Amino acid sequence: MNKKDFLKEPVEHIDIKSFDATKIIEVMKDMSFTARETAVAAEILSRMINDKDCTIILCIAGSTGAAGCMQIYADMVNCNMADVVVATGAAIVDMDFFEALGFRHYKGSPSVDDKKLRELYIDRIYDTFIDEEQLKICDNTVKEIADSLEKRPYSSREFIQEMGRYLVDNAKKKDSLVQAAYQNDVPIFCPAFSDSSAGFGLVKHQYENEGRCLSIDSVKDFKELTQIKMKSLVSGLFIIGGGVPKNFAQDTVVCAEVLGKPVDMHKYAVQITVADVRDGSCSGSTFKEASSWGKVDTVCEQMVYAEASSVLPLIASFVYHKRDWQNRQPKQWNRIF
Repeated sequence: MNKKDFLKEPVEHIDIKSFDATKIIEVMKDMSFTARETAVAAEILSRMINDKDCTIILCIAGSTGAAGCMQIYADMVNCNMADVVVATGAAIVDMDFFEALGFRHYKGSPSVDDKKLRELYIDRIYDTFIDEEQLKICDNTVKEIADSLEKRPYSSREFIQEMGRYLVDNAKKKDSLVQAAYQNDVPIFCPAFSDSSAGFGLVKHQYENEGRCLSIDSVKDFKELTQIKMKSLVSGLFIIGGGVPKNFAQDTVVCAEVLGKPVDMHKYAVQITVADVRDGSCSGSTFKEASSWGKVDTVCEQMVYAEASSVLPLIASFVYHKRDWQNRQPKQWNRIF
């Protein structure tokens, strides 16, 4: 088998605008287990949207973008259902920016011969394939953007803005999350930005421009996101996965207190995860545990124990078709910097 035999069926991104999940969610409210958790999560996201003071922070970890959910995130930004994005570098660069450059993820199999994939420079994300040679083009594109900018420390938010600016003129796919965020003044933070295809491009940039290069300042990330929290009267978390994006967003409450500017805990919180609590964690603390740190209020929170690609489309479609987002004023937090 050659490379084309593996990379022939692209993963398609689900379009929440094309179907109305309202009736499904309404029925799930009277069910049990994950169904009811999903319905409660949908109602909490709806409450965030209807709270005019609420800043909605969308946190993305894991590989849902490669799995076909990336259009959901772009739609949430375009439809004023997310005011801030906090994500892994892989979600933003290897999945979203990568496809904006015209490349695709492909349907695969977890039982394939991985040694054969290595020979063909195909990387596997469970049952999804990606062309490593195309990823290297993504690496080099990040380097080209870095080479063109003023040489100083940047927050990941600032650098991702420049990626969005680049896509306005160069995108092959015009509806990416990075471009949507740039055009809607929605900040994207990647607190572990170098843990992605961007990292390789930035290392190459620094290696070839020793002493005259830009850098990514993760402390600046933390300061900027905390500034947004301090200026937000109310905040809510909508978390896919967990890990660094989840904790980064939660920790802004503590950071504000450290700065002598105490703020209210995050009022709303939803997490969709397959992680467990028995190892002392849940890809970051549960919301009830986080409340002991003063991070998250527990009055309006819901953990949904499910693989996100199975329930996220239902929640997002429900909220989209309620259309309350049409009455929201955009926060445009990028403009404060």
